[in-house]
Amino acid sequence: MDTSKLFAGKRVLITGGSRGIGAATARRLGALGAHVGVGYRSEAGAAEDVAADVRAAGGNAVTLKGDVAVPADIEALVEGAHKGLGGLDVVINCAGIMQNALLGDITADHCRAILDTNVTAVALLTKAAARVLSAPGGRIVHISSRLAYGPMPSTALYSASKAAVSTLVHTFAKELGPRGITINAVAPGIIETDMTAASLAARRDGIIAQTPLARIGQPDDIAGIAIFLASPEAGWITGRTIIADGGLQ
Repeated sequence: MDTSKLFAGKRVLITGGSRGIGAATARRLGALGAHVGVGYRSEAGAAEDVAADVRAAGGNAVTLKGDVAVPADIEALVEGAHKGLGGLDVVINCAGIMQNALLGDITADHCRAILDTNVTAVALLTKAAARVLSAPGGRIVHISSRLAYGPMPSTALYSASKAAVSTLVHTFAKELGPRGITINAVAPGIIETDMTAASLAARRDGIIAQTPLARIGQPDDIAGIAIFLASPEAGWITGRTIIADGGLQ
């Protein structure tokens, strides 16, 4: 099969598309001929750079500003992608925040920040996307985390929020399935991005030692899985979370 044609003309919204996993996913989709809406919260220059790379690779791209923690922005992102791309076939949600705190340091603001971005946004983005996605054949992919299955001290709220992502995906699949729309998640182990720089600085050698593949995961490692789940080849997978951690022990 010529996989280079799988996304030719497909219209894809990527939230958190200006950096990390989102940027890697956008660039790879550009090389596959997709039309990509690069969603970003504040880094307009970085988003424009990603969009330029998508175009240079052979796809088309628009940039879309919006904070997924703000319900009105979610509606604007989906509407902007639908209008700017001439429809919508796929949504890949890579937006998220990680703010660690030990139990004694957890505050209401800490809870709200994580839950608004990592949980409420997943529900509202799925709702907004479901109204306009092509059906049958629409695809939704969210990013969960391996920490949902093995939390560490100080990650309680973040880990819980990502466990919620997997639960939401499992549940929404039952509602979207009759329309031929699939929804899945990817749960990465630690991936080398700007968001994980501090953690990696302290734990890099230990993580490598516990990983059979003996390296740190890269954004492209997760982008490939997200793209598979967004492709026609994954039409028989829905409601599932794929753990991608290099076999971390």
